Amino acid sequence: MGDAAVVGLKRISIAGLLLGLLFFAVSLTPSLIPRGPLVQGVLGGLVMALGYLTWWILLLLWRVAAMPELHGAAKRWLLSLLAIGTLSFFGWTLVSSLTWQNDLRVKMDMPFVDNPDLIFLMLVALLTFAVCFALGALVGWLVRLVRSRLLRVMPERRANVLALVVVGLALFVVTRDGLYDQVVTGLDSSYEAAQELFDTAPPPPENPELTGGANSLIDWGALGTPGRNFVLGGPDAEDIAAFTGNPALDPIRVYVGRANAKTAQERADLALAELIRTGAFERKVLVVASPTGTGWLDPGSHDPLEYMHGGNIATVAAQYSYLQSPLALILETDTGLDQATALLETVHRYWQTLPADARPRLYVHGLSLGAWSSMYATNLFRLVNDPIDGAFWAGPPFPSGFWRYVQNAREDGSLWILPQIGDGSFIRHAGHFDDASAGAPWGDMRIVFLQYSSDPIVFYEPLSVWRAPPWMRDPPAPDASAHMTFMPIVTQFQLALDMALSFGAPPGHGHAYYAQDYIVPWVQVSAPEDWSEDDTARLKAHCDNGFQNGCSND
Repeated sequence: MGDAAVVGLKRISIAGLLLGLLFFAVSLTPSLIPRGPLVQGVLGGLVMALGYLTWWILLLLWRVAAMPELHGAAKRWLLSLLAIGTLSFFGWTLVSSLTWQNDLRVKMDMPFVDNPDLIFLMLVALLTFAVCFALGALVGWLVRLVRSRLLRVMPERRANVLALVVVGLALFVVTRDGLYDQVVTGLDSSYEAAQELFDTAPPPPENPELTGGANSLIDWGALGTPGRNFVLGGPDAEDIAAFTGNPALDPIRVYVGRANAKTAQERADLALAELIRTGAFERKVLVVASPTGTGWLDPGSHDPLEYMHGGNIATVAAQYSYLQSPLALILETDTGLDQATALLETVHRYWQTLPADARPRLYVHGLSLGAWSSMYATNLFRLVNDPIDGAFWAGPPFPSGFWRYVQNAREDGSLWILPQIGDGSFIRHAGHFDDASAGAPWGDMRIVFLQYSSDPIVFYEPLSVWRAPPWMRDPPAPDASAHMTFMPIVTQFQLALDMALSFGAPPGHGHAYYAQDYIVPWVQVSAPEDWSEDDTARLKAHCDNGFQNGCSND
């Protein structure tokens, strides 16, 4: 072994490795979404590297403060005791991890796993740690290289600080303006291609009155795949009449694609013109919906609502992005908020000009990123000045300002995952295990939040880098593990990984919202005429055809 390698090995900190191993051990405890060995291995290796880095940062601060350090036999004894304790704890969590994950899987009706595959998990973790360690060593080498050049022209302390700044800025520029932009551009282009715009669009609908049809103001080729699926999907009058036993209307669905107009306001104006053309303001119910990042609208939410109201309903939405919601949340936040605001303001302004006894009841709705933008658009003016009739927001992302305001207004003693807001006459919350049917009689306006207790998109907490989220201080939810353990930094990364895994959770858990849990909240918000609990049960049975499949007979 060469001298350089020997020096490198001597620089490896045993205490840092122990802290990294402790981080790894805690990462084996369950969080909101079950993890397989591959995902757990990557998480374990990553937090182990972060633990190692944390130790070096703490040691640096300790030495800068000129604090005393242990040496000799005292240091060796302390490290030995810490090693025994850490290795014992790691062994226990490693052996127990399969039991914890299976406990969580059972609560979410997921398949039981017999083989823990611990060897594979450890190999993935070690490989991830090695990659992170190598990257860290490369950054350290760059800092030392720049520092050595700066020492020729300036004092040591100034060279130390400036070397860190120079390398930090260089890495930021390379990742932000180089790799980052290329990845984003590639993703945006791929998702845009998936929309089947213009020349690759399928034939327009035969019904000339539908959005995109022969009489429509909206170009079918620019509508995009999510918009076309929404317009052509859902029940028709025949489907609804067969379910209710009463005459029904064909629901009106208006959708404006991002490519249909250049600006948010132009898309909103086009949507209003199409609503007027289709006679949407002559219906009993009008819903202004905000789609997710790609422009998708969940049929599991919209189909049941059309059955409830006998098809005497219109729904309008406008697309603002081609990206998946997590990317749109980061990259096109303002675009989504601007589009939702423009659409609701435009529709609400026209709706206000109509006689109060001759206009539809007006509701707003959104799922996930659509819930966030819809809440943003539904500001104080639409709540107090000729207000809307209600709102139904599902899976609201954690940054949503109005959602956080409501959460913090909960009654003392109520749970963070299912807060009680006043007497429930204005705002109620629903989940997979609660349907928002309990509360004082509704007032003039009705607002319901649907949020699953295991949804990290809703309950991720940025401050969990150093303190436990509020819901971890409450008793565990029915689909949560009693073995969740908070640890600074580690819990943050567990929840961040949960967000990525939450879209693949079983229906009713994670971020997988579906028709069965939309139905009662929609009944509570929109108050369909002559609707009974038996009707609700029949509709749930009718819509029990799988996740994200809606309730139509297609």
